Amino acid sequence: MTHTPPPSGISGRRTAAWALAVLLACSSVQAQTAGGRAASRPGDFIVAVVNTELVTAVELQQRLDRIKADARRDNTRLPDDDSLRQQVLDALIDERVQITHARESGQRVDDGDIDRAIANIAAQNQLTVLQLRDRLRADGMDLPRFRSNLRDQILVERVREREVNQRIRITDADIDQALAARQAQAAVGDELNLAQILVTVPEGAAADVVAQRQARAEQALARLRAGEDFSKVARELSEDANREAGGELGMRPADRLPDLFVSATKGVAVGQITPQPVRSAAGFHILKVIDRQGDDPYKVTQTRARHILMRAADAAQAAQVARRLETLRAQIERGERKFDDVAREVSEDGSAAGGGDLGWASPGNFVPEFEEAMNRLSPGGISPPVGSRFGVHLIQVLERRSATLDPKEVREQARARLRESKFESTYLEWAKELRLRAYVEMREPPV
Repeated sequence: MTHTPPPSGISGRRTAAWALAVLLACSSVQAQTAGGRAASRPGDFIVAVVNTELVTAVELQQRLDRIKADARRDNTRLPDDDSLRQQVLDALIDERVQITHARESGQRVDDGDIDRAIANIAAQNQLTVLQLRDRLRADGMDLPRFRSNLRDQILVERVREREVNQRIRITDADIDQALAARQAQAAVGDELNLAQILVTVPEGAAADVVAQRQARAEQALARLRAGEDFSKVARELSEDANREAGGELGMRPADRLPDLFVSATKGVAVGQITPQPVRSAAGFHILKVIDRQGDDPYKVTQTRARHILMRAADAAQAAQVARRLETLRAQIERGERKFDDVAREVSEDGSAAGGGDLGWASPGNFVPEFEEAMNRLSPGGISPPVGSRFGVHLIQVLERRSATLDPKEVREQARARLRESKFESTYLEWAKELRLRAYVEMREPPV
Protein backbone atom coordinates (compact mmCIF):
# COMPACT_ATOMS: atom_id res chain seq x y z
CA MET A 1 0.00 0.00 0.00
CA THR A 2 1.35 3.39 -0.94
CA HIS A 3 0.55 6.75 0.56
CA THR A 4 -1.19 9.18 -1.77
CA PRO A 5 -1.39 12.83 -0.61
CA PRO A 6 -4.88 14.30 -0.68
CA PRO A 7 -5.79 16.75 -3.44
CA SER A 8 -5.02 20.42 -3.01
CA GLY A 9 -7.55 22.31 -0.96
CA ILE A 10 -7.86 20.51 2.37
CA SER A 11 -4.48 19.06 3.22
CA GLY A 12 -2.50 21.01 5.79
CA ARG A 13 -0.67 23.28 3.44
CA ARG A 14 -1.66 26.89 3.90
CA THR A 15 -2.78 29.37 6.48
CA ALA A 16 -4.52 32.45 5.09
CA ALA A 17 -8.15 32.26 3.99
CA TRP A 18 -8.59 32.40 0.22
CA ALA A 19 -9.50 36.02 -0.61
CA LEU A 20 -11.88 36.92 -3.41
CA ALA A 21 -10.94 40.11 -5.16
CA VAL A 22 -14.37 41.58 -4.74
CA LEU A 23 -17.09 41.28 -2.16
CA LEU A 24 -20.38 42.54 -3.51
CA ALA A 25 -20.50 44.99 -0.63
CA CYS A 26 -17.37 46.74 -1.87
CA SER A 27 -17.03 45.64 -5.45
CA SER A 28 -16.58 49.09 -6.92
CA VAL A 29 -13.11 49.70 -5.47
CA GLN A 30 -10.28 47.52 -6.74
CA ALA A 31 -6.53 47.49 -7.20
CA GLN A 32 -5.42 49.63 -10.10
CA THR A 33 -2.08 49.74 -11.80
CA ALA A 34 0.00 52.82 -11.20
CA GLY A 35 0.03 53.49 -14.91
CA GLY A 36 -3.71 52.87 -15.30
CA ARG A 37 -6.80 54.72 -14.20
CA ALA A 38 -6.52 57.24 -11.42
CA ALA A 39 -8.96 57.01 -8.55
CA SER A 40 -12.16 58.61 -9.82
CA ARG A 41 -14.51 58.86 -6.87
CA PRO A 42 -15.00 62.30 -5.33
CA GLY A 43 -12.72 62.68 -2.32
CA ASP A 44 -10.67 59.62 -3.26
CA PHE A 45 -6.88 59.69 -3.37
CA ILE A 46 -3.92 57.32 -3.45
CA VAL A 47 -2.82 56.12 -0.01
CA ALA A 48 0.05 53.89 -1.13
CA VAL A 49 1.85 52.74 -4.28
CA VAL A 50 2.87 49.08 -4.03
CA ASN A 51 5.07 47.92 -6.90
CA THR A 52 2.69 48.61 -9.82
CA GLU A 53 -0.50 48.63 -7.71
CA LEU A 54 -2.40 51.34 -5.88
CA VAL A 55 -4.18 51.37 -2.54
CA THR A 56 -6.84 54.09 -2.48
CA ALA A 57 -8.50 55.93 0.39
CA VAL A 58 -11.98 54.75 -0.61
CA GLU A 59 -10.86 51.14 -0.66
CA LEU A 60 -9.22 51.50 2.73
CA GLN A 61 -12.34 53.08 4.20
CA GLN A 62 -14.62 50.41 2.78
CA ARG A 63 -12.45 47.67 4.26
CA LEU A 64 -12.54 49.47 7.62
CA ASP A 65 -16.32 49.86 7.43
CA ARG A 66 -16.78 46.17 6.70
CA ILE A 67 -14.54 45.11 9.59
CA LYS A 68 -16.39 47.40 11.99
CA ALA A 69 -19.75 46.09 10.80
CA ASP A 70 -18.57 42.51 11.33
CA ALA A 71 -17.30 43.39 14.80
CA ARG A 72 -20.63 44.95 15.77
CA ARG A 73 -22.50 41.89 14.54
CA ASP A 74 -20.19 39.47 16.36
CA ASN A 75 -19.76 41.68 19.44
CA THR A 76 -15.98 41.71 18.89
CA ARG A 77 -13.72 44.32 20.41
CA LEU A 78 -11.45 46.18 17.99
CA PRO A 79 -8.30 48.23 18.61
CA ASP A 80 -8.47 52.02 18.57
CA ASP A 81 -9.17 53.69 15.21
CA ASP A 82 -5.56 54.66 14.44
CA SER A 83 -4.22 51.18 15.19
CA LEU A 84 -7.02 49.52 13.25
CA ARG A 85 -6.46 51.77 10.25
CA GLN A 86 -2.74 50.92 10.22
CA GLN A 87 -3.45 47.18 10.50
CA VAL A 88 -5.91 47.29 7.60
CA LEU A 89 -3.56 49.38 5.48
CA ASP A 90 -0.74 46.90 6.13
CA ALA A 91 -3.04 44.04 5.10
CA LEU A 92 -3.96 45.80 1.85
CA ILE A 93 -0.30 46.48 1.08
CA ASP A 94 0.55 42.81 1.76
CA GLU A 95 -2.23 41.76 -0.63
CA ARG A 96 -0.81 44.00 -3.36
CA VAL A 97 2.71 42.70 -2.77
CA GLN A 98 1.54 39.11 -3.12
CA ILE A 99 -0.56 39.85 -6.20
CA THR A 100 2.34 41.44 -8.08
CA HIS A 101 4.66 38.63 -7.03
CA ALA A 102 2.17 35.99 -8.20
CA ARG A 103 1.75 37.65 -11.59
CA GLU A 104 5.51 37.46 -12.11
CA SER A 105 5.67 33.77 -11.14
CA GLY A 106 4.72 32.42 -14.57
CA GLN A 107 1.88 30.31 -13.17
CA ARG A 108 -1.50 30.46 -14.92
CA VAL A 109 -5.17 30.11 -13.93
CA ASP A 110 -7.56 28.42 -16.36
CA ASP A 111 -10.78 30.11 -17.47
CA GLY A 112 -12.69 27.13 -16.10
CA ASP A 113 -11.50 27.95 -12.57
CA ILE A 114 -12.76 31.53 -13.00
CA ASP A 115 -16.12 30.38 -14.38
CA ARG A 116 -16.65 28.07 -11.41
CA ALA A 117 -15.73 30.80 -8.91
CA ILE A 118 -18.13 33.30 -10.55
CA ALA A 119 -20.96 30.75 -10.59
CA ASN A 120 -20.43 30.08 -6.89
CA ILE A 121 -20.33 33.78 -6.00
CA ALA A 122 -23.62 34.26 -7.86
CA ALA A 123 -25.20 31.25 -6.14
CA GLN A 124 -24.04 32.40 -2.70
CA ASN A 125 -25.84 35.70 -3.29
CA GLN A 126 -28.93 34.00 -4.77
CA LEU A 127 -28.27 35.48 -8.20
CA THR A 128 -27.79 34.08 -11.66
CA VAL A 129 -24.52 34.87 -13.42
CA LEU A 130 -26.39 37.38 -15.60
CA GLN A 131 -27.88 39.05 -12.53
CA LEU A 132 -24.44 39.16 -10.93
CA ARG A 133 -23.09 40.85 -14.05
CA ASP A 134 -25.85 43.48 -13.86
CA ARG A 135 -25.17 44.01 -10.17
CA LEU A 136 -21.47 44.51 -10.80
CA ARG A 137 -22.14 46.90 -13.65
CA ALA A 138 -24.45 48.95 -11.42
CA ASP A 139 -21.59 49.17 -8.89
CA GLY A 140 -19.16 50.33 -11.55
CA MET A 141 -17.47 46.96 -12.11
CA ASP A 142 -17.68 45.17 -15.46
CA LEU A 143 -17.35 41.39 -15.73
CA PRO A 144 -13.93 41.32 -17.48
CA ARG A 145 -12.38 43.37 -14.67
CA PHE A 146 -14.15 41.20 -12.10
CA ARG A 147 -12.73 38.07 -13.76
CA SER A 148 -9.27 39.60 -13.78
CA ASN A 149 -9.42 40.29 -10.05
CA LEU A 150 -10.63 36.76 -9.34
CA ARG A 151 -7.81 35.38 -11.45
CA ASP A 152 -5.30 37.37 -9.39
CA GLN A 153 -6.62 36.03 -6.10
CA ILE A 154 -6.65 32.39 -7.24
CA LEU A 155 -3.15 32.87 -8.61
CA VAL A 156 -1.93 34.34 -5.31
CA GLU A 157 -3.29 31.35 -3.41
CA ARG A 158 -1.59 28.83 -5.67
CA VAL A 159 1.75 30.62 -5.63
CA ARG A 160 1.57 31.07 -1.87
CA GLU A 161 0.90 27.38 -1.31
CA ARG A 162 3.68 26.26 -3.64
CA GLU A 163 6.37 28.64 -2.40
CA VAL A 164 5.65 28.29 1.30
CA ASN A 165 5.72 24.49 1.04
CA GLN A 166 9.04 24.65 -0.77
CA ARG A 167 10.50 26.51 2.21
CA ILE A 168 9.48 23.93 4.79
CA ARG A 169 12.25 21.46 5.53
CA ILE A 170 11.54 18.34 7.56
CA THR A 171 14.64 16.30 8.41
CA ASP A 172 14.90 12.62 9.31
CA ALA A 173 15.91 13.70 12.80
CA ASP A 174 12.69 15.74 13.09
CA ILE A 175 10.65 12.67 12.13
CA ASP A 176 12.55 10.41 14.54
CA GLN A 177 11.89 12.84 17.36
CA ALA A 178 8.19 13.13 16.50
CA LEU A 179 7.73 9.36 16.37
CA ALA A 180 9.53 8.92 19.68
CA ALA A 181 7.25 11.51 21.28
CA ARG A 182 4.18 9.84 19.81
CA GLN A 183 5.18 6.44 21.18
CA ALA A 184 5.83 7.94 24.60
CA GLN A 185 2.41 9.57 24.60
CA ALA A 186 0.68 6.42 23.36
CA ALA A 187 2.26 4.43 26.17
CA VAL A 188 0.24 6.52 28.64
CA GLY A 189 -3.06 5.13 27.38
CA ASP A 190 -5.22 4.12 24.47
CA GLU A 191 -6.93 6.33 21.95
CA LEU A 192 -10.65 5.67 21.68
CA ASN A 193 -13.35 6.52 19.19
CA LEU A 194 -16.65 6.18 21.02
CA ALA A 195 -20.23 6.88 20.04
CA GLN A 196 -22.93 7.55 22.57
CA ILE A 197 -26.66 7.72 22.98
CA LEU A 198 -27.41 10.15 25.79
CA VAL A 199 -30.72 10.38 27.61
CA THR A 200 -30.47 13.42 29.82
CA VAL A 201 -31.74 13.66 33.39
CA PRO A 202 -32.48 17.15 34.77
CA GLU A 203 -30.46 18.15 37.81
CA GLY A 204 -32.37 17.37 40.99
CA ALA A 205 -35.00 15.35 39.10
CA ALA A 206 -37.57 13.42 41.14
CA ALA A 207 -37.34 9.64 41.32
CA ASP A 208 -40.23 9.12 38.89
CA VAL A 209 -38.54 11.37 36.31
CA VAL A 210 -35.27 9.46 36.71
CA ALA A 211 -37.16 6.20 36.20
CA GLN A 212 -38.81 7.52 33.04
CA ARG A 213 -35.48 8.63 31.62
CA GLN A 214 -33.87 5.30 32.49
CA ALA A 215 -36.72 3.50 30.73
CA ARG A 216 -36.03 5.58 27.60
CA ALA A 217 -32.36 4.54 27.73
CA GLU A 218 -33.35 0.90 28.20
CA GLN A 219 -35.66 1.23 25.18
CA ALA A 220 -32.72 2.44 23.06
CA LEU A 221 -30.55 -0.42 24.34
CA ALA A 222 -33.25 -2.96 23.44
CA ARG A 223 -33.40 -1.64 19.88
CA LEU A 224 -29.63 -1.98 19.56
CA ARG A 225 -29.69 -5.54 20.89
CA ALA A 226 -32.37 -6.30 18.30
CA GLY A 227 -29.93 -5.32 15.58
CA GLU A 228 -30.83 -1.72 14.76
CA ASP A 229 -28.04 0.55 13.56
CA PHE A 230 -26.44 2.55 16.39
CA SER A 231 -26.25 5.78 14.40
CA LYS A 232 -29.95 5.53 13.45
CA VAL A 233 -31.04 5.05 17.05
CA ALA A 234 -28.71 7.86 18.16
CA ARG A 235 -30.21 10.30 15.66
CA GLU A 236 -33.72 9.43 16.83
CA LEU A 237 -33.27 9.20 20.61
CA SER A 238 -29.99 10.77 21.71
CA GLU A 239 -30.02 14.21 23.32
CA ASP A 240 -26.36 15.17 22.89
CA ALA A 241 -24.72 17.54 20.43
CA ASN A 242 -23.37 14.69 18.26
CA ARG A 243 -26.70 13.05 17.53
CA GLU A 244 -26.66 14.11 13.86
CA ALA A 245 -23.28 12.39 13.49
CA GLY A 246 -24.70 9.17 14.89
CA GLY A 247 -23.37 10.01 18.34
CA GLU A 248 -19.74 9.58 17.24
CA LEU A 249 -17.25 11.51 19.36
CA GLY A 250 -14.17 10.99 17.16
CA MET A 251 -10.78 9.51 17.98
CA ARG A 252 -9.41 10.96 21.24
CA PRO A 253 -6.72 10.04 23.75
CA ALA A 254 -8.24 8.23 26.70
CA ASP A 255 -7.16 11.02 29.05
CA ARG A 256 -9.36 13.47 27.10
CA LEU A 257 -12.48 11.40 27.67
CA PRO A 258 -14.50 11.24 30.90
CA ASP A 259 -13.04 8.65 33.28
CA LEU A 260 -16.50 7.10 33.46
CA PHE A 261 -16.49 6.44 29.71
CA VAL A 262 -13.00 4.90 29.79
CA SER A 263 -13.77 2.57 32.66
CA ALA A 264 -17.18 1.57 31.25
CA THR A 265 -15.68 0.55 27.90
CA LYS A 266 -12.52 -1.08 29.23
CA GLY A 267 -13.68 -4.63 28.51
CA VAL A 268 -15.88 -3.77 25.52
CA ALA A 269 -14.62 -5.04 22.17
CA VAL A 270 -14.44 -2.81 19.09
CA GLY A 271 -17.87 -2.70 17.45
CA GLN A 272 -19.71 -3.62 20.67
CA ILE A 273 -21.80 -1.58 23.14
CA THR A 274 -21.85 -1.31 26.90
CA PRO A 275 -24.09 -4.03 28.37
CA GLN A 276 -26.09 -1.56 30.48
CA PRO A 277 -26.73 2.20 30.37
CA VAL A 278 -24.01 4.11 32.20
CA ARG A 279 -25.24 6.73 34.69
CA SER A 280 -23.50 10.13 35.00
CA ALA A 281 -24.49 13.54 36.30
CA ALA A 282 -25.76 14.35 32.79
CA GLY A 283 -28.00 11.30 32.46
CA PHE A 284 -27.85 7.78 31.02
CA HIS A 285 -25.28 6.88 28.34
CA ILE A 286 -25.11 3.92 26.01
CA LEU A 287 -21.59 3.70 24.63
CA LYS A 288 -20.25 1.96 21.53
CA VAL A 289 -16.55 1.37 20.90
CA ILE A 290 -16.00 2.28 17.25
CA ASP A 291 -12.22 1.98 17.37
CA ARG A 292 -9.43 1.56 19.87
CA GLN A 293 -5.77 2.27 19.18
CA GLY A 294 -2.99 1.44 21.58
CA ASP A 295 0.71 2.09 21.46
CA ASP A 296 1.22 0.66 17.96
CA PRO A 297 1.85 3.57 15.55
CA TYR A 298 1.59 1.20 12.59
CA LYS A 299 -2.10 0.40 13.13
CA VAL A 300 -4.52 3.16 12.16
CA THR A 301 -8.10 3.68 11.10
CA GLN A 302 -8.27 5.04 7.58
CA THR A 303 -11.23 6.96 6.21
CA ARG A 304 -12.42 7.31 2.65
CA ALA A 305 -14.34 10.56 2.37
CA ARG A 306 -15.45 13.07 -0.22
CA HIS A 307 -16.19 16.75 0.14
CA ILE A 308 -17.53 19.88 -1.45
CA LEU A 309 -15.42 23.00 -0.89
CA MET A 310 -16.61 26.55 -1.43
CA ARG A 311 -14.17 29.29 -0.60
CA ALA A 312 -14.90 32.43 1.41
CA ALA A 313 -13.09 35.72 1.80
CA ASP A 314 -14.15 36.51 5.35
CA ALA A 315 -16.61 35.62 8.11
CA ALA A 316 -19.51 37.41 6.45
CA GLN A 317 -19.06 35.55 3.20
CA ALA A 318 -18.39 32.28 5.04
CA ALA A 319 -21.87 32.61 6.56
CA GLN A 320 -23.35 33.03 3.07
CA VAL A 321 -21.42 30.02 1.82
CA ALA A 322 -22.55 27.93 4.79
CA ARG A 323 -26.20 28.73 4.07
CA ARG A 324 -25.73 27.73 0.44
CA LEU A 325 -24.07 24.45 1.45
CA GLU A 326 -26.78 23.74 4.01
CA THR A 327 -29.36 24.02 1.23
CA LEU A 328 -27.34 21.64 -0.93
CA ARG A 329 -26.96 19.23 1.97
CA ALA A 330 -30.72 19.13 2.47
CA GLN A 331 -31.26 18.45 -1.23
CA ILE A 332 -28.74 15.60 -1.14
CA GLU A 333 -30.26 14.06 1.99
CA ARG A 334 -33.75 14.22 0.45
CA GLY A 335 -32.45 12.36 -2.59
CA GLU A 336 -33.05 15.27 -4.96
CA ARG A 337 -29.39 15.50 -5.91
CA LYS A 338 -26.31 13.30 -5.69
CA PHE A 339 -23.30 14.34 -3.63
CA ASP A 340 -20.79 13.61 -6.39
CA ASP A 341 -22.80 15.55 -8.98
CA VAL A 342 -22.95 18.60 -6.71
CA ALA A 343 -19.21 18.34 -6.06
CA ARG A 344 -18.47 18.32 -9.80
CA GLU A 345 -20.72 21.33 -10.28
CA VAL A 346 -19.71 23.68 -7.47
CA SER A 347 -16.68 22.41 -5.54
CA GLU A 348 -13.59 24.60 -5.75
CA ASP A 349 -11.13 21.86 -4.85
CA GLY A 350 -8.93 19.75 -7.09
CA SER A 351 -11.06 16.73 -6.21
CA ALA A 352 -14.17 18.20 -7.93
CA ALA A 353 -13.69 16.27 -11.18
CA GLY A 354 -13.81 13.00 -9.21
CA GLY A 355 -17.00 13.92 -7.39
CA GLY A 356 -15.06 15.22 -4.40
CA ASP A 357 -13.53 11.80 -3.62
CA LEU A 358 -10.40 12.17 -1.48
CA GLY A 359 -9.43 8.51 -1.46
CA TRP A 360 -8.23 6.64 1.60
CA ALA A 361 -6.59 8.86 4.20
CA SER A 362 -4.77 8.09 7.44
CA PRO A 363 -5.00 10.28 10.56
CA GLY A 364 -3.08 13.51 10.10
CA ASN A 365 -3.60 13.79 6.33
CA PHE A 366 -6.05 16.67 6.67
CA VAL A 367 -6.07 19.91 8.63
CA PRO A 368 -7.40 19.43 12.18
CA GLU A 369 -10.74 21.21 11.77
CA PHE A 370 -11.59 19.09 8.72
CA GLU A 371 -10.38 15.84 10.29
CA GLU A 372 -12.27 16.40 13.54
CA ALA A 373 -15.54 16.94 11.69
CA MET A 374 -14.86 13.92 9.46
CA ASN A 375 -14.14 11.69 12.45
CA ARG A 376 -17.51 12.50 13.98
CA LEU A 377 -19.38 11.12 10.96
CA SER A 378 -20.65 7.59 10.57
CA PRO A 379 -20.24 6.02 7.11
CA GLY A 380 -22.83 7.57 4.80
CA GLY A 381 -23.28 10.61 7.01
CA ILE A 382 -22.97 14.15 5.68
CA SER A 383 -21.61 16.87 7.93
CA PRO A 384 -23.17 20.29 8.44
CA PRO A 385 -21.08 23.03 6.78
CA VAL A 386 -17.58 22.89 8.29
CA GLY A 387 -15.33 25.94 8.26
CA SER A 388 -11.59 25.64 7.78
CA ARG A 389 -8.94 28.06 6.66
CA PHE A 390 -9.58 26.94 3.09
CA GLY A 391 -13.28 27.80 3.02
CA VAL A 392 -16.43 25.90 3.96
CA HIS A 393 -16.90 22.17 3.38
CA LEU A 394 -19.59 19.54 3.23
CA ILE A 395 -18.01 16.22 4.14
CA GLN A 396 -19.36 12.74 3.54
CA VAL A 397 -17.67 9.62 4.92
CA LEU A 398 -17.94 6.74 2.46
CA GLU A 399 -16.26 3.97 4.46
CA ARG A 400 -13.62 3.17 7.08
CA ARG A 401 -11.08 0.43 7.48
CA SER A 402 -8.32 -0.67 9.81
CA ALA A 403 -4.92 -0.62 8.19
CA THR A 404 -1.37 -1.49 9.09
CA LEU A 405 1.08 1.02 7.72
CA ASP A 406 4.58 0.10 6.69
CA PRO A 407 7.47 2.04 8.28
CA LYS A 408 7.77 4.36 5.27
CA GLU A 409 4.09 5.33 5.51
CA VAL A 410 4.39 5.96 9.25
CA ARG A 411 7.25 8.34 8.58
CA GLU A 412 5.32 10.11 5.80
CA GLN A 413 2.39 10.54 8.18
CA ALA A 414 4.71 12.11 10.73
CA ARG A 415 6.20 14.32 8.03
CA ALA A 416 2.71 15.59 7.09
CA ARG A 417 1.92 16.48 10.70
CA LEU A 418 5.21 18.33 11.10
CA ARG A 419 4.67 20.20 7.83
CA GLU A 420 1.27 21.35 9.04
CA SER A 421 2.71 22.56 12.34
CA LYS A 422 5.37 24.63 10.55
CA PHE A 423 3.22 26.20 7.87
CA GLU A 424 1.97 29.17 9.89
CA SER A 425 5.39 30.49 10.86
CA THR A 426 6.82 29.77 7.40
CA TYR A 427 3.99 31.65 5.71
CA LEU A 428 4.59 34.69 7.92
CA GLU A 429 8.31 34.64 7.07
CA TRP A 430 7.52 34.39 3.34
CA ALA A 431 5.06 37.29 3.48
CA LYS A 432 7.54 39.41 5.44
CA GLU A 433 10.32 38.79 2.91
CA LEU A 434 8.07 39.71 -0.01
CA ARG A 435 7.12 42.94 1.76
CA LEU A 436 10.76 43.84 2.40
CA ARG A 437 11.64 43.33 -1.28
CA ALA A 438 8.66 45.30 -2.56
CA TYR A 439 8.54 48.94 -3.59
CA VAL A 440 6.13 50.67 -1.20
CA GLU A 441 5.56 54.41 -1.35
CA MET A 442 3.19 55.98 1.18
CA ARG A 443 1.26 59.05 0.03
CA GLU A 444 -0.07 61.91 2.12
CA PRO A 445 -3.68 63.09 1.70
CA PRO A 446 -4.01 65.95 -0.79
CA VAL A 447 -4.21 69.41 0.72
